[in-house]
Amino acid sequence: MDYFSRRSFLQASAATQAPAAARPNVLVIMFDQWRFDCLGANGNILIKTPNLDKLAAMSTNFSQTFVQAPVCVPSRISYLTGRYPHCHKNRVNYTPYRGAEPMLQRLLQQAGYRTGSVGKLHFMPPTAGHARTTGFDDVQLDDGIPRTDPHSDYVKWRKQNDPNAAAFHYNDTVKGGNPFRAKIDRQYTPTAWTGAETRRMLRELAAGAAPFFLYSSFFKPHAPYTVPAPYDRTYDGVEIPQPKQVDLNYIRQLPAPVQRMILRFKPAYDTNRELLQWMWRGYYAGVTMLDDEVGLILQALEQTGKSANTAIFVLSDHGDQMLEHGLFGKNVFFESSVHVPMLIHAPGRMAAGARTGLTEAIDVMPTILDICGVPVPEYVQGRSLIEAESREMVFCENIMPEVITNGDTGYPFIPGKGIDGIRHPDAKMVRTKRWKLNYYPGYDGELYDLENDPGEWKNLYKTEPARVSELKGSLLDWLATVDEADQIAKRWEI
Repeated sequence: MDYFSRRSFLQASAATQAPAAARPNVLVIMFDQWRFDCLGANGNILIKTPNLDKLAAMSTNFSQTFVQAPVCVPSRISYLTGRYPHCHKNRVNYTPYRGAEPMLQRLLQQAGYRTGSVGKLHFMPPTAGHARTTGFDDVQLDDGIPRTDPHSDYVKWRKQNDPNAAAFHYNDTVKGGNPFRAKIDRQYTPTAWTGAETRRMLRELAAGAAPFFLYSSFFKPHAPYTVPAPYDRTYDGVEIPQPKQVDLNYIRQLPAPVQRMILRFKPAYDTNRELLQWMWRGYYAGVTMLDDEVGLILQALEQTGKSANTAIFVLSDHGDQMLEHGLFGKNVFFESSVHVPMLIHAPGRMAAGARTGLTEAIDVMPTILDICGVPVPEYVQGRSLIEAESREMVFCENIMPEVITNGDTGYPFIPGKGIDGIRHPDAKMVRTKRWKLNYYPGYDGELYDLENDPGEWKNLYKTEPARVSELKGSLLDWLATVDEADQIAKRWEI
C-alpha cells in the first residue's frame, strides 16, 4: 500500500528547508536477511514494494554493495564500526563486541546528537541497558528469537496489549492453506511494533533541539517466513521462480567447509518444491509488509517537518540463499548471501540515481559521519561514499562452518580440530566486477567468472591457477595493509 507520496515528500522538503547551520538528522532502516533481488526498484517485477521503490527513485541506489560477513553479528558490527570483521573481532553470533573502537552511535552522541534504536541490535548481552552503554540514548529492543525474549521490549508490550499473548507464540501458524500464515493479528506482530515504535521515537527525537540519529532495525524478512493476514494472501497464485534443484553429488564437489554448512543439522537441499514455493511467498510477503512500515515511517518523518534535513539509509545485514545451492539462510559467499540492497537519500549531498560501482557495507559508517560533519576516525577502514570512487574489489570473511554453542547444538570452536575433522577456517572472499575467489585455508576454494556464470555453478579454482594466484595476492595485500592504522604508531613517545 502506498503510504507516502514522492511529490509531497519532496515538496515538504523544499518547503521546510533547514537553516544552513543546522546539522542533518540520520534515519537508518535495517532489514534482516534481505536479498538484493527482492526489491521492485532492483528489477523484480513480481514483488510489491511501492514505498521503497518511490524512495529508491529519490535516492542513490547502490546496485553493487557487499557485506563484510554473511552472518548477522559480524556484519552489523562492521556497519557500525566501519571495520572488517577480523579487525573488530566480533566474528560469531551472540558474542560480545571485543573491539576498543567506539561505534557510530557513540561518535554521534559525543558530537551532540540524540541517538535512538528500535528493534534488533544483536548485541551481547542482549539488553537495552547494554545497548545504552554503546552510545544509544533511547532503546526499544527486540532481537526476535525466543532465547532473547526475556529482554525484549516487544514481548513485554505484547503481554500488556495482545489479548492472545498467553495463548500462542508470535511465530505460531494457522493450519490449512498457506502453511506460513501467522496466528497473530498484524497490529501485534514484531514488524508492526518496530514500525510503530520507530514512528513514536522519530516524533520525540524530531521535537527536540538536538539533531538525531535513529536506527530502526526489523527482524523480517528473516526466517521463519510467517506473515499475518492480510499479507498471507498477497502472493496466492503467484509462481515465484524457484532455485535450481541440487543433489548430494553437487554438494560433495564443494569445498569441505561449504559442504558442512549445507549438510549441517537437518539438510534442506531436497525440500519439497510446493513447500518451497510457499516459503518464497512468505519471504516476499514479509518484504511487502516491511514496505508498508517504511511508507508509514516516511509519512511520519514528513509530518515532523524534518524531511528536508534528514538523510535516510535503507540497508540489509546480509541476504538469504532461499535454497539456492542447497541451503537456506546465509553463512556462505554466494551472491544471494553477500550482495545486498542499499538506498541512500541524502538531500543536497548525494544525487539520486543508480551507482553501479563496487561498494562495501563498511562504507556506510564514514558516509554518515561525513554527512553529519563529524570527523572520521583513523581506525575506520571504510570510506565515505559522498565523493569516493568505486572500489576495484570488495572483501568478505566468515568463520565456516558457523560456530554455534547455544546449548542444544554441538558446533563449538575447538582450536585445530573443528567439526568431524573439518576445521573452522577463517574463510576469505575477494570479488571484482568479473571474478570471485572464495578461499578456505586448508580446503582449496572456489573461483567463479561472474560475467559468464552469474549463478556461480562452475568452479574454476583448479582450472584457472593464474587467476587464483592473482586474487590470492590481492587477499594477501589486503590483509597486510588494511589494519596499518592499528599496527603502526605515528611517532615516538620520547
